[in-house]
Amino acid sequence: MTELELARRAAAAQAVKLIRDGYTVGLGSGATMALAVREIAALLKGKSNDVCFVPTSHQIELVALSLGLKLVSLSEHPELDLSLDSADEVDDALNLVKGGGAAMTREKIVASASKRFVVIVDEHKRVRKLRRPVPIEVLPFAYPAVKRRVEVEGGRATIREGEGKVGPVITDNGNFVIDADFGVIENPAELEELFDSIPGILESGLFVNMADEVYVGKLDGTVELVRRMS
Repeated sequence: MTELELARRAAAAQAVKLIRDGYTVGLGSGATMALAVREIAALLKGKSNDVCFVPTSHQIELVALSLGLKLVSLSEHPELDLSLDSADEVDDALNLVKGGGAAMTREKIVASASKRFVVIVDEHKRVRKLRRPVPIEVLPFAYPAVKRRVEVEGGRATIREGEGKVGPVITDNGNFVIDADFGVIENPAELEELFDSIPGILESGLFVNMADEVYVGKLDGTVELVRRMS
């Protein structure tokens, strides 16, 4: 395990301690969340509990099932006690860029349905201002029009290609992913509003004013807890 993986694991180990008996917990996607799910399984092992989980992708669903976690759906639990997720970048105001694993739409739905949204990252993901390309989930029919609109608005739009397959990445919802590069994002809320205004975009990977707390794993083994200012 690399130093960064160990840092993320340390942060995950702290964050999962927020889980209480009877909770329904949303699970984000990606490599960091796979680590977190393993920490959850270790935390709950041998204990009598009634904790259940809502996964946001097939990837994390399979990991959770392999570890014996109880899975439920939003249909059964439309309000969650807690959601845990990772991020590709976190700025000083705890705005996020997410979607490296192309699950940002389901992740945002689950996070917004939760009473408390907690994020797990390593220290390299903390930045003063967001600057990564923002993943956006796009209906295949709308792809040409959305690409043109993003470029008219000053961004660079790149359809995400699959690794180990020919053609574009297909989300769990059956859609395309465009990575929209606007450089340094001076106003995340304004950019999110732009994405929301473009027909054909299902959701973006900008999570503005959503994270309540971020657990930051450091390379020295410590974990920093950062809370969003009210």
